Amino acid sequence: MASTFPWMYKRKVLVKRESATDTSLGCKPEERNTEQLLDFGIVNIDKPSGPSSHQVSAYVKQILHLDKTGHSGTLDPKVTGVLPVALGKGTRIVQSLLTAGKEYVCLMQVHADVEEKKLRSAIEQFIGVIDQLPPVRSAVKRQQRKRAIYYIDIIEVAGREVLFKVGCQAGTYIRKLCSDIGLKLGSGAHMVELRRTMAGPFDESTLCTLQELTDAYYYYKEKGDDKKLRKLVLPVERGAEHLSKVWVLDNTVDTICHGAYLNVPGISKIEERISPGDRVAVMTLKGELVSVGIAQMSSEEAIKKDKGLFLKHEQVFMQPGVYKK
Repeated sequence: MASTFPWMYKRKVLVKRESATDTSLGCKPEERNTEQLLDFGIVNIDKPSGPSSHQVSAYVKQILHLDKTGHSGTLDPKVTGVLPVALGKGTRIVQSLLTAGKEYVCLMQVHADVEEKKLRSAIEQFIGVIDQLPPVRSAVKRQQRKRAIYYIDIIEVAGREVLFKVGCQAGTYIRKLCSDIGLKLGSGAHMVELRRTMAGPFDESTLCTLQELTDAYYYYKEKGDDKKLRKLVLPVERGAEHLSKVWVLDNTVDTICHGAYLNVPGISKIEERISPGDRVAVMTLKGELVSVGIAQMSSEEAIKKDKGLFLKHEQVFMQPGVYKK
């Protein structure tokens, strides 16, 4: 099975109305100055073993001297790896990242000697939609729920130890997955070590440690050199890369910023295969994040129709007045 998530499949962009964007309004995300990035960005922290996710987020707030930060999904204190932390006015993007798929590398120990063929066969049975009862010590109500396992790739088997990579729906407990695999084998199994390697669109390629962030901020503040910091602080739009997208006309942006829903006439381009109920990111023609909301009709309907409500906003990110009428 391909090691990929549903959102990774390339979607065609459908053009409803060709339009140019006014270069005097807004700016491309990558052209924001460093101060703007620090108030509307994300850092992908390589969480160390020990502190909680909340503590790591607090450390980032302290390092960057910010009023507000927010992380994109709790990792147990001993678990390491990918922890995107949103900054300043960008913190609300974590709501979209919380529900995004996650990838982990896990070391599992089986409690008895098992033939590798039997082991692989048992693990393969967990690919797809599974029923999972959260562990006794968990942050959610302990009741049976369904979770999607997109792939499980076995990296190495050494005796009773199994190293594997798993891509799964948000809210999947890997410790419980190991336990359930052990039950399937009839021998028992438990999780020894866990590292998150992906959270939505963030993977290990953009990771930075808390120490690297501290050093980069020092060079920015004390030496006037922001090169290191700009490599680590990513535009908040990176946190919406896994969402379906619609691009709106310049003259529609400010109406959205003042609370109006997105109607069909305001659309310039839209990705295919959007269905009613899907979470969608609304973008300017420069690629700036305007809002995130819930689609009320499909992409195909939006292309064909001349009027009607396309999207109700859950969160508006852009400030009014950036795109003046």
